[in-house]
Amino acid sequence: MDVGAACVVRRVDEKGLAMADEWVTYHDRPTMTDARMLLAFTGWMDGGEVSTGSLEFLIEQLGAQPVAEINAGDSYISQLPGSMEMSAIVRPHVEIKGGLVEAFHVPANTVYADPANRLLLLLGPEPNLHWHAYAESIFAIGRTFSVREYLFVGSVAGAVPHTREPRFVGTVSQPALLAGLAQHGVRPLDYEGPASIASYLVGLAAERGLDMTCMVAEIPAYVQGRNLRGVEAVIRKASAVLGLRLSLDELRGLSDALERKLSELVEEHEDLAKLIARLEHDYDNEVFDTQMGDLKDWLEQRGIRVD
Repeated sequence: MDVGAACVVRRVDEKGLAMADEWVTYHDRPTMTDARMLLAFTGWMDGGEVSTGSLEFLIEQLGAQPVAEINAGDSYISQLPGSMEMSAIVRPHVEIKGGLVEAFHVPANTVYADPANRLLLLLGPEPNLHWHAYAESIFAIGRTFSVREYLFVGSVAGAVPHTREPRFVGTVSQPALLAGLAQHGVRPLDYEGPASIASYLVGLAAERGLDMTCMVAEIPAYVQGRNLRGVEAVIRKASAVLGLRLSLDELRGLSDALERKLSELVEEHEDLAKLIARLEHDYDNEVFDTQMGDLKDWLEQRGIRVD
């Protein structure tokens, strides 16, 4: 790297660190050693609301309490040119009653702590801007609570039938962590394309010698709404990695009920059942390049929403 490039990098780093100091607000600082941080974001890798749904479940089950906020308002876009329908996607949410503004909701990034399990949980929307400062905020919180390991859990739509367990793929910041992926049945990812904030964090962690793992569940692309089977699978996988002891009986019952409902809907359409059977065959034979085009076209042509 030449001197000019080095100066540019340094200025960006200093700006990111300064913004991180401004963005983080601490509510409590319980003493933790060898802590772990579990992360989930809405947006790019939250298919079926599995990423955020898993963190919400864990926060409730563990009784984790909020200890910090990332006040990253400058990293979110609040307006897009175009129709009201398009701009409504990114605008803040307001509640007005009787002509009075009762609540105005802006994107929240909250860090919860479960000291008994040496665990931090970060839940928030993926930032649109200032990724560097946002990432520095996360790592600053990590330093405050002596975090030694970061774990992101996500979900993407894939060629997985609802009658099978979600498949997991993963990336890591250090080669030594690949053995952990194999131990927990997570296939190393080969991918080239648009990146998520999770991939950005893994890259920064690699540069800094930090341990970070990104595990992503592949869930049925044809299932709409919150995918409870995916949530259950992600929680079981994360619990195994982090050594958490949780009762998932209730969640299992809900995910089983969802699978039965989906299967009943599929059985009503012979052509759809054949397409799902093809997915099951490819899944069982570990075919990973299955195309979803036929299934998506079939559903769209008939206006069927499977949820």
